[in-house]
This record gives sequence, structure tokens and C-alpha cells, in this order.
Amino acid sequence: MLLTGDYHTHTPYSHGKNTVLENALAAKERGLKEIAITDHGFNHLLFGLKRSKLKDLRREIEEAKIQTGINVLMGMESNLISLGGLTDMKESDYSYFDIFLFGIHSILKYSRLSDAYHIMLKNYFYYKTGKRPPESVVKSTTRAYVNAVKNNPVDILTHINYKCFCNLEEVAKVCADYGTYIEINTKKSHVSAEELNAMARTGVRFVIDSDAHSADRVGDTLIADRLLAEADISLSQIDNIDGRRPVFRFDEYKRAHL
Repeated sequence: MLLTGDYHTHTPYSHGKNTVLENALAAKERGLKEIAITDHGFNHLLFGLKRSKLKDLRREIEEAKIQTGINVLMGMESNLISLGGLTDMKESDYSYFDIFLFGIHSILKYSRLSDAYHIMLKNYFYYKTGKRPPESVVKSTTRAYVNAVKNNPVDILTHINYKCFCNLEEVAKVCADYGTYIEINTKKSHVSAEELNAMARTGVRFVIDSDAHSADRVGDTLIADRLLAEADISLSQIDNIDGRRPVFRFDEYKRAHL
């Protein structure tokens, strides 16, 4: 399977190994048309992108475009930091970016201690112990995902349900309604074939992303290939393969409001 674009890659601006140019060169070598550089959001306490580095990152991206002929998008894998759906990409940051991803991560500066408790600590406890989470945990995580999609012009929800627990169908329905893609992540096995089928039945659209932290994984689809072989969703529901390019809501939002 050949990706048209890989919209989730990291560089040393967070904790990736290779430069923007090296990621773009890898994308070109593998036949991709575009790539997004999406380092971890500002509130990640260990690996977060620094606002002071945004101009440097943009400069590297523009240079990589010229050197490779690949369309390189500047993005961020923002962090969900509140049950109300806040992420660490503020509207004042929008002008710097071309694409808006978000997901649930650990070791963050959350809006409040209660948000850290409900989003991170509770989920991580049930992930680590392997115990079935109570419905209250599933409901609160679902509500946080839903609020984030409703309240932010998010393009892609990354590795849904990785180290956390939500109602996948409910989140997928909202993503379908608002035009947010759900990522099939090829670095992490985060959903089963049955769960992917259930989300697909809502009509949500998907993208396949590598979540590459090194250039040798840019464009990788192995986990997705295996997952899709077990699932029964139509490949026409995936918008970054077979020459297709996704239509991103963040770009449309910026055209209308900025």
C-alpha cells in the first residue's frame, strides 16, 4: 500500500531522530507526494515543541520543500489537556501551522489536577494493570475526545484508545460529523479489526500514518496492512492512499477565520 502523504512524523524538535529534510527525503524516496512534520505539543513536559522554535521549524520546512519538491506541512501532535476538550494548540498559534493533530499522551501539563487524574492517571492505571475500566472512565475519556473534536478544528485524531479507553463508535460519529479523520497508526497497535469495523460503520474517514520517529519509518504501512487484512472496511474510506489527498478542516477554518 502506498501512501499519498504521511501526516504524522517527528523530528528532533520533539524526540524524533532525523531532521525535517531527512524525513522529506525519505518521503520522496518512497513515492509520497507530501509529508507533515508533527512534533509533540507544547505542554509535553519531556518532548514538547517550543514556541520559541516555531520560526526555525518553518524555515527548515520551507528549505525542505525547495530541496525535495515534496509538499511539507508544518503541524503539531497536540495534547488533550482537559476534559472540556482543550488542547495545547491555542488559536493564537494557528497562523504558524498547516495541519492540526491531537491525541492523548502522558507526562503533560494539564489544565487542572483533576484533568490529569481523569485523563491520564485513571486510564494509565487500567492500561497498566490490564483490568477492565469501569464505565465512568470510558465515559469521561469519551467526553474529552468528543469535546476536543467539537471545539477545535482538528484534522486528525491520533492513535485513538492507545493507553486509554473510550467509546470508539461515539467518538467516530462525532469525527464523521465534524470532518476529523481517525488515524490508523502504524507505530502502535491501538485498535482491533472489529473496533476498526465498528468505527467505519459510522461513516468516519481514515488516514494511515507512520508516527515515524526516524526517517526509515516514514511511509511505513505494515501494521495497517495487517489490520486491514483482518478487517472488512472499504479502502475507499481511507483518504491518503491510491493518489487521494485528505480534505483538512483546519485549512478550511483558517481560510474562513484568519
